[in-house]
Amino acid sequence: MKSYLSLIPISAKVRRRQNRMTLLCIIFAVFMVTAVFSMAEMGARMEQSRLLHKHGSLSFQELFSSEMGQSLILIAGILFLLILIAGVLMISSSMNSLVAQRTRFFGMMRCIGMSRQQIIRFVRLEALNWCKTAVPIGLGLGIITTWGLCAALRFLVGEEFSEIPLFRVSIIGIVSGIIVGVVTVLFAAGSPSKRAAKVSPITAVTGNSENGNKVRHSVNIRLAKIETALGIHHAVSVKKNLILMTGSFALSIILFLSFSVLIEFVNYLMPQSAAASDISISSSDGINSISTNLAETIGSMEGVKQVYGRRSAFDIPAGLNGDKTLSTTVDMISFDEFDLDCLEKDGMLQRGSNLSKVYEDSHYALATWDRSCSWKIGDKILVGDEELEIAGLLKYDLFSSDGLTDGKMTLIISGETFTRLTGVTDYTLLMVQMEQNAADEDVQAISDTVGSNYNFSDNRGERTGGTYLAFVACVYGFLVIITLVTVLNIVNSISMSVSARMKQYGAMRAVGMDERQITKMIAAEAFTYAFWGCAAGCGIGLLFSKLLYDFLITEHFTYAVWNFPASLVAVIILFVMLAAILAVYAPTKRIRSMEITETINDL
Repeated sequence: MKSYLSLIPISAKVRRRQNRMTLLCIIFAVFMVTAVFSMAEMGARMEQSRLLHKHGSLSFQELFSSEMGQSLILIAGILFLLILIAGVLMISSSMNSLVAQRTRFFGMMRCIGMSRQQIIRFVRLEALNWCKTAVPIGLGLGIITTWGLCAALRFLVGEEFSEIPLFRVSIIGIVSGIIVGVVTVLFAAGSPSKRAAKVSPITAVTGNSENGNKVRHSVNIRLAKIETALGIHHAVSVKKNLILMTGSFALSIILFLSFSVLIEFVNYLMPQSAAASDISISSSDGINSISTNLAETIGSMEGVKQVYGRRSAFDIPAGLNGDKTLSTTVDMISFDEFDLDCLEKDGMLQRGSNLSKVYEDSHYALATWDRSCSWKIGDKILVGDEELEIAGLLKYDLFSSDGLTDGKMTLIISGETFTRLTGVTDYTLLMVQMEQNAADEDVQAISDTVGSNYNFSDNRGERTGGTYLAFVACVYGFLVIITLVTVLNIVNSISMSVSARMKQYGAMRAVGMDERQITKMIAAEAFTYAFWGCAAGCGIGLLFSKLLYDFLITEHFTYAVWNFPASLVAVIILFVMLAAILAVYAPTKRIRSMEITETINDL
C-alpha cells in the first residue's frame, strides 16, 4: 500500500452493504435533477419549434421570455434547490451514521500517525469515490426516464406534444446532474469528516466515540419507562445527528408537499370535468328553444354515450333571507341528473354541501360562490312566490371567465325544479358525450340531424385529458420516488444508528435487559426521529406549500383558495410511522440473533 488513500477502494468493497443507502441517495439526487432539467430542455426545444413555425425566427431571449420558457426555468430552479438540500441532508445523515460505526477504525488511523487533516481528506475522498458509481447510474436513469416520458408524450398524448424531441441527450441535464452529485457529496461530507477527525487514538481501544461524551444528568424516567427514556435519550443526545436525521425527513416531506401543489396547478391549468362534452348544440338566439325531442333522438343514435342539457333564465327578481321586495336579481340554470352527479365527481362542491337535496322537483338549489360573497349554505332565496334554500356552494363560478361571481348569484337547480318555477321545458344548451370508439360518421349523422336551426360544435379536438394524465403521471412518479427514498433513508438511518451502539446494547443485555425492552428502546429512538421529522417537515412544508400555491395558482386563478391538506398530511404521517416501524424490525432481529458475548465484542 503506497498511501493511506489506497484504503478508500478497499473500504468501499468491504463496506459495500453499509454504503448502499448513501449510494442510493446520490443516485436519487442525480437522477431527479437530470430528469427535471432534461425534460425542461426538451420542453424548451418543443416551444422553440412551435415559435419558429409561428414567427419564422427565434432568439434565446424570445424563447425564455415566453410564458412557457419562464415557467420551465422557475420550476426547474426551485426543484434543483430542493433536491440539492434534501440530498445534502440525507447523505450527511447516512455518512454520520457510517462514521459512528467506524470509530475504532479512525482511532487506529490516528494511532499510526494520521493527522486530523488527513482524516478529513480521507472521508471526503471516500465520499467522492462513491460518485464514480452513483453519478453514472443516476445520469443513465435520468436519460432513460426522459426518453420514456418524451415518447409517451409524443405518441400517447400527442396534441401539443407532437413536436417534442425523441431520444435527444440533454447536455444541460447531464451537467446539472454531475454538479449536483459532486456538490451534494462535498457538502454532505463536511460534518462527518470533521466528526471523524475528532476521534482520539484512545477510541481505538474503546471503539465508541460516544463514551467520551460527558453525562451531565441522568436519564429522566419519571415520564416513561427506562427503556423508552433511553431510546429518546439516544435520539436527542447527539444534536447534530438529531438535526440531520429530522432535517432529511423534513426535506422529504417538504418535497412531497411541494410536488402536490404542482398537481393542483395542473388541475387549474387543464381542468378536467366528467361533464365535458364532445359535441355541444346551442340555440342560435340564446333562449330555451332546443326541443326535448331532439335530445331523445340524439340519445338513441349510434356512438352516443350520454346526452344532457341545460336550461337558463337570467336576471330573475329575487330576495335573499327574508327580503320580500325582491330587490336583487339572480340567474338560474338547470342541470340534468348526470350534470349534477359530475359536480360531485369533479370535487366542485364545498364542504357541508348536500347535493342529494337538489335532485328532482325540490325547493333546494346550489349557488356559485367566491370569497367576496355574503351568502352561505342554509340561506333562503325568494324567487317569485316560491322560496329556495341553498343546499350547497360551488368553489367558484363555473359560468364566468375568471371564476368570480362579481356579486351576482347564479343558482343551479334540477330540470324538474326549473320547469316548475318557469314553465320552460326546452333547452338552451344540449351536450353530447360520444363512445370511445365513435367514428366521424357518427358525429356527422348528429350534425345532419341538428341541421341549421342550431349552432353545432365538435369539441373532440379540444380534449386535454391525455396531456393532463401525462403531467400528473410525471408528478406522481416523482412523489413515489421521494416516498421510497424517504422510507429507505429512515430504515437505513435507524439501522446504522443501532449498529453504532451495538456494544451498548450488548452491555444492557448482559446486565439483564430483555429483548422486549431492547425493542422498545430502539422503537422509542425511531419514533423520536419520526415525530420531530413530521413536526418540522409539516410545519415548514405547509408554509412553503401555501407560498407556492399563492405564487403558481392564486396569482393566476383569483378564485382559487388554499385549504389545509388534511388528507395529504395524514398520508405523510402514516408513511413516516410505517417507515419507523420497519426501521425497528431489522436491527432488533439482528440483536436477538446474536449472543450476548458476541454483541459486547462487536466492532
